[in-house]
Amino acid sequence: MKKLIRSFGYAFNGLGYAAKTQLNFRVHLVASILAVFMGYALHIAVNEWQWVIFCIALVLMAELFNTALEFLTDLVSPEYNKIAGYVKDVSAGAVVIAALFALITGIIIFLPKLLLLIHAA
Repeated sequence: MKKLIRSFGYAFNGLGYAAKTQLNFRVHLVASILAVFMGYALHIAVNEWQWVIFCIALVLMAELFNTALEFLTDLVSPEYNKIAGYVKDVSAGAVVIAALFALITGIIIFLPKLLLLIHAA
């Protein structure tokens, strides 16, 4: 049981480290909070909440994996290396894909509700 508790401690340490040191992770956290606030304010449906939560998890996980790959790449290749650069670029590309998916999903869910509010006003 101690091992399990310790493993959660390590995981939360990693999340805290990312939040303290990685600007992009903090930007995604702020976007996540905004999405949750909008979902609450616009009374989105349960299935829409599932998509919003999925997008939040996907983007944050992609950002964490990207950060981990960047650290590992720097560790194994401290000098400039063209292939190491590709590793970093590809992992950053994965974050961009996740973020675009989340943005499109957010537009699909939130835009019709926001337009209804504008027309009702």
